[in-house]
Amino acid sequence: MATIKLKPYKTPELYLEGFNISPDVFVGKSPSEIASLEGREGKTRIELGDFFEVSGTTGATASDTNILIDGDCSRVKYIGNKMTDGSITVNGNADMYVGGWMKGGSIHVKGDVDSFCGIAMEGGDIQIDGNAQNYVGCAYRGDWRGMRGGTIHINGNAGNDIGTFMLGGTIIIEKNAFIHVSTHAEGGTVIIKGDVQGRVGGQMVKGDIYVFGNIQYMLPGFKEIGMIEHEIVGEKAMFKHFIGDLGERHPKSKGKEIFGNLYLRAS
Repeated sequence: MATIKLKPYKTPELYLEGFNISPDVFVGKSPSEIASLEGREGKTRIELGDFFEVSGTTGATASDTNILIDGDCSRVKYIGNKMTDGSITVNGNADMYVGGWMKGGSIHVKGDVDSFCGIAMEGGDIQIDGNAQNYVGCAYRGDWRGMRGGTIHINGNAGNDIGTFMLGGTIIIEKNAFIHVSTHAEGGTVIIKGDVQGRVGGQMVKGDIYVFGNIQYMLPGFKEIGMIEHEIVGEKAMFKHFIGDLGERHPKSKGKEIFGNLYLRAS
């Protein structure tokens, strides 16, 4: 796989919208052509070369192209925007909308990310070594189509509104999350290996939530129906099985209502 390297040498005064930082856009271009690609700093049109040194080569296709961003991108948004293949590695932090609307390929951020990571994602893989802020794998504001496919793996903590309007795919949080998990979900799986404060599964119609730690405040719309053993992300455990949100209308299959599932690891 060919690697094209972007090395930040200047910090944006505002926030840099790097919506062209994608293997799909970079493929077949020389370093100078990539440096001349458009970005935005506030209302100002900029070129990527105004903030990044560009070197290396791209592949003949997006799948053959790896983008290495060798430095901190805490003020760079939309990395991997709408990408369909290839890979991106960020040796540092990244700002909002990492992997937004992505359909394939992989992104690895070796630091933290801000909010809206994997927004409306349809496929591919995102791995974050650090923490994520709010709205992981959620829908765009005003839309009802959240994450539909792919995997988001956060190795640290996450904030609130995880998987809002989720339709498919998998979100894994290795540590803790705050509030609002799988709100309005109609599919998909959210796995939280640590604790959640509350509002888990509110207005959920379908999908699965696994919590390995504690839920401080359980919503009244969930009913415990028994115990079940599951092996999830390579770990086998007994879980209390809840269904809900019972305050919502639920679809039927062969005359039986389908509910969302909440699995809380038994102490």
